[in-house]
Amino acid sequence: MVEHIVLLKFSELTTREQKDIAIRMTLALKDEIPGIIDIQQGYNFSERNKGYEVGLTVRFDHRHSLENYGPHPKHQEVFSFLKEIGLEDLIAVDFDF
Repeated sequence: MVEHIVLLKFSELTTREQKDIAIRMTLALKDEIPGIIDIQQGYNFSERNKGYEVGLTVRFDHRHSLENYGPHPKHQEVFSFLKEIGLEDLIAVDFDF
């Protein structure tokens, strides 16, 4: 299995409502992209966040599924929305377990 972890940093102009929509869109990917075993996303409450407000974990059955996830049209739709609402930066970490 593969774990995909992403931390998201948004513009100060990005509203809570926009972030909530992004989270709902992302969570819906579980039913839209093959190979996703589990997906979780939420707001970071740690004071050590360095400006990264939202965390995401996606568990895949194989690396092949992760490779298909990035270019998948539904993932690209979410990523386009994130950029549209003011995504400033992200950090991604992927590992096998």
